[in-house]
Amino acid sequence: MRHRSKALFARALKRIPGGVNSPVRAFRSVGGDPPFIKSGRGSRMIDEDGRSYIDYIGSWGPLVLGHGAAPVRTALRRQIERGTSFGASTEAEVILAEMICRAVPSIQKVRLVNSGTEAVMSAIRLARAFTGRNKILKFDGCYHGHADGLLVKAGSGVVTLGLPDSPGVPPQYSSLTVSVPYNDLETFEYALASNRAEIAAVIVEPVAGNMGTVAPARGFLQRLRKLTREDGALLIFDEVMTGFRVAYGGAQQLYAVRPDLTCLGKIIGGGLPVGAYGGTAEIMSRVAPEGPVYQAGTLSGNPLAVAAGIATLEALRKPGTYRRLEQTTEKLVEGLAAAAAARGIPVQVNRVGSMFTVFFTSSPVRDLASAKTSDTASYGKFFRVLLERGICFAPSQFEACFVSLAHSLKDVNETIRAAKSAFDAL
Repeated sequence: MRHRSKALFARALKRIPGGVNSPVRAFRSVGGDPPFIKSGRGSRMIDEDGRSYIDYIGSWGPLVLGHGAAPVRTALRRQIERGTSFGASTEAEVILAEMICRAVPSIQKVRLVNSGTEAVMSAIRLARAFTGRNKILKFDGCYHGHADGLLVKAGSGVVTLGLPDSPGVPPQYSSLTVSVPYNDLETFEYALASNRAEIAAVIVEPVAGNMGTVAPARGFLQRLRKLTREDGALLIFDEVMTGFRVAYGGAQQLYAVRPDLTCLGKIIGGGLPVGAYGGTAEIMSRVAPEGPVYQAGTLSGNPLAVAAGIATLEALRKPGTYRRLEQTTEKLVEGLAAAAAARGIPVQVNRVGSMFTVFFTSSPVRDLASAKTSDTASYGKFFRVLLERGICFAPSQFEACFVSLAHSLKDVNETIRAAKSAFDAL
């Protein structure tokens, strides 16, 4: 029994909407009450009732080194001694910016912000100013934060909770957003042609992670690049999730496609709140104070987040890092798929790098429509059995799970054994 977690959730419900500060944490789609976490170290986290879990959420992606990684702890301790916030520039901001620009092929200049949502919002404002156009084209099931106009057919908690386009967003905002199916080039080409010279930017998760993990079809990203260039629209890669996750240079390195603007977050802050947007010097020169496009933030480039980010990126630069992540994740997903197949349970286990999702459907998942063929009730039961056995997957069929460098072969084998029991319970 999770007596303390239950008591804390009851208290939270009185003061916090839904008892949580981000919707998917409420466990609405998988059933039960959420555990409240007290601590984490390595691949595991401990809840307020003392229960240990092998964690495949990793704070929704940024903890690629694992919980409480030594380089991050050391960097944070050093920075705390110096100060936590100045509202002024620091050397560390420059170092992190230089590291990002060296790593990500398309970024010549970068602006640090406080969240992925803020990064995307700022990149879109910049794209509109640069092109002189107003419309944005996105893809169904791709989540780009909760800014007005981007909640049209969004993923993440919007699809998890079955919410419509959010109340509170004026229809005028939504009218400037065109949304088409992910991986559907024919519909994309039609939409772009129907709005010729009106689209300021096409924004895409190069690997979708907010309808569950969905890889781009062969040639999809390359075609987006070609057609946006011909139309005069900017191409924005939302790499908040994939940046430094699927490769050191992100999905654009993995698939050899250079967008005009890139949005980052998660890993570049090592688990602390952070975001960034960057691109060519020509485009980024429009950002204030160098140019007229205004964007500001009191805590942008916060010393703690920057210190954690630098420590994380330095650790990821070591030889063999991404090969280890790939091998661990591959062994895990192969074991999960084999366990399901042996029991006649129809699942699709999608993986790109160290991101994966177990979809409870017999059909390949390549877009939001096919993701929605999943049996969410079965996923909920699967999730609950795993949780009882000390394995924490994403509390939603429509979210990605993440493997870290802290996950061991022992963790993988323990997870596969628990999954066998979970499949048996279906």
